[in-house]
Parts: sequence; structure tokens; C-alpha cells
Amino acid sequence: MKNKSETAGAESNQPTGALSHIRVLDLSRVLAGPWAGQLLGDMGADVIKVERPGHGDDTRVWGPPFMTNADGGQGDASYYTAANRNKRSIVIDFSSERGAELVRKLAEKTDVIIENFKLGGLKKFGLDYESVSAANPSIVYCSITGFGQTGPDAARPGYDYVIQGMGGVMSLNGRPDGVPGDGPVRVGIAISDLFGGMYASTAILGALVHKERTGEGQHLDCALLAAQVAGLANQGASYLTGGIVPVRTGNSHPAVVPYRTYQTRDGFIILAVGNDTQFERACAVLGLEALVDDPRYKTNTARIENRAALDEMIEAVMEKRDRDDLLTALEAATVPCGPIFAVDEVYANPQIQHRGLVQTPERADGTKVSVAGYPVKMSATPATTRRAPPALGADTAQVLREELGLSAGEIDELRSEGVVGG
Repeated sequence: MKNKSETAGAESNQPTGALSHIRVLDLSRVLAGPWAGQLLGDMGADVIKVERPGHGDDTRVWGPPFMTNADGGQGDASYYTAANRNKRSIVIDFSSERGAELVRKLAEKTDVIIENFKLGGLKKFGLDYESVSAANPSIVYCSITGFGQTGPDAARPGYDYVIQGMGGVMSLNGRPDGVPGDGPVRVGIAISDLFGGMYASTAILGALVHKERTGEGQHLDCALLAAQVAGLANQGASYLTGGIVPVRTGNSHPAVVPYRTYQTRDGFIILAVGNDTQFERACAVLGLEALVDDPRYKTNTARIENRAALDEMIEAVMEKRDRDDLLTALEAATVPCGPIFAVDEVYANPQIQHRGLVQTPERADGTKVSVAGYPVKMSATPATTRRAPPALGADTAQVLREELGLSAGEIDELRSEGVVGG
């Protein structure tokens, strides 16, 4: 691994992250690639985000809502802030030869490159894997596309919505056929992009371990479609091992009963009974003790066969109870359950606050940006939120000066020619 120079500013007094010796050149935009880079940055990597002049990452304008700058003006879209903490932003027009040369020089001094350009899109700039690895054989180069680098659909553009449809998840999400409002429904977050970004980051970590052992880099071909299909988990396994094509079941679980939402007198709750012992305890709370020894409900398999009748009895009890009182009683009986929170209620949850999921780093101009923190607690190498999602080109001069040794005059010349910005 290369020993990168320590970045200036707020990072210097933070705990050392597991990846503090790693530099990442993030050529990606929108969500899957930036998400992968952000996860590496959380663990201490120096992530340099390369953006195009003028607009930068597409998501900077994917609003409203927009953040508010320290001067009261409109800032970047909230969408951008979700995937770009712990990065430095540089603006380089690498469609120009001088700009491409700058990025190639940075690539020679980096450990990881993340890109999500269309198939072959970086070759003309000398920034494809073959060109970069010729100069830096130890590079871990991660390409993220909708359909992968090979195969009949490799050249197709792939957006999350399309991948949700083609990857099977929309066939599973929504109300069952024959119920009012039935039909496939997309997941409310870009789940295919997020799966892709997380699979990419874990593949990068594996490749870095291999690199440490052998000095050998490699090309990682991450396809959003493949990541989404892998993420079908038990639903995919139902088909692979049993030949069963899963269908939409709304808020009911296809293989566990009772495991769904129920309407109480003043709101919904989730009842998630995962085994027969929990079912006994739930029946005690609901006053349905007679069901415990009834052969129609005694086992999960039996409960699935008699789902409709069981649900009808539980619904009749639930609709007469107050939500919070019922949740308290179920929790006291150690029956898995919970409310359905809106997003504002999520962040107000004392458990989320205790876990430190909300961080508020500050930009150099004083703009505070609230972001989600890394969710895993690492005892020896804690992840940190060291940098706010950067303003466009905020770190161009610093990176060119410290990493490539350019003088202020050279940087000004490049700026005047439109090769760099910020």
C-alpha cells in the first residue's frame, strides 16, 4: 500500500481508521459508486472525488430539498449529501488532454479507483483499467455499471428503477394480486444502487487484502443487476431450490406467520413472530391462549396453511387495543414487535440518537451539514465523520499542490484554461 501524505485540517486529530493508509480516486457520480467511496472514506480512506466543471456530480442539483449554506443561500441538494461525506472534491475536465493527464498522474499515486462510466467510456482518456494498470499494476480498479462489463446487455444504461424491475425485487414488492391497489411497486430507496455500492465496497476490501499479500491489483466488475439478483436472498432461494416463483404478499411474510403489520385502534404495529415459543407468548398477550395447542396453529407450517383464519382473529383483537399499550405488553413478553416510524420519528428515536447515527460536520465556510454516520461500531479502528460532503472543487488546489507538486501559478493557469475548477 502507498503511504499517502496526511491530509490537512480536521482529519489530523481524529482516530486512525482501518483504511487511513489508502487513497481512493472516485470518478463516479450519482449513487452506487459514491456510496462505495463514502463507505471507504468512513473507515479512514482519503477519498478524492473528481468532478466535471460547472455542475459536478449530477445529484448536486437533484432537489428540492437543498441544504442551506452558512450565508443563507441555497446549497447542494440533500441527495448529494447522502453519499459524499468524508471526501475531497476536485474539479478536472478530463475530456481535455491536460485534464486527463492530471487524473492519470493521480491514478499512479492511488490504491483504488471507482468509476461508473458507460462501457468503455474512459478508454479514450487513458483512464480505463488496462491503461491505468499499465502504469500502476497494483491498482484496485472497480467499475460499476448497470449490467456489467460483459454479456449481451453490457452496453445498456442501467438506472436503479430499471434494475429493480429486471432484478426481481419489484415483482415481490406491493400488494397481492386481487387486492385493491395491487401491482408491482418500487422500493422507496434506490435499493439496487445501494446493494451495488455495498457489494462494490466489500469487493474492494477483499482486493486490498489480496494486494497487501501479493502486491497484485485487479479489475472489479460490479453489475447492479447481478448485485440485486444476489440480494434476492431467501426469495431467490425459493426458486433455485424449490422451483417456486415468489409473488407479492404485501406486508405479510411469505414463509413466517404471524409476521406482518396490524391495525390497532390508533395506528399500525409490526408483529414479527419468528418461532413457536414467541407465538405462545404473543397469544398470551393477545388473549388467544386457546390457539397455542390448536393443531391448526401450533407450528409455523400449520399457521401458513391457516394464515387467513389466524390473521382474522389477531386483527379482531388488535383493532380494540391502543398501539403503545400493546407494544409495551408485547415487548415485556419479549415478542418481536415495533411501530412504523416516519423519517422524523426515526431520527428522534433515543436508540438512533444513542448510536450516533446523525453527525454534523462543517465545511470550511462554516456550513454545517447533517449526515448519517457509519452504522458499525469498530472497537479498534472506529469509523469517523471527518469531512462534510464537500463543496464543488473545494479541494482542487490542495490536491494538485500536495499530491502532484503543482505551483500556485500552474494551478492558476490550468484554472484560466478551464482545465480545473474550484
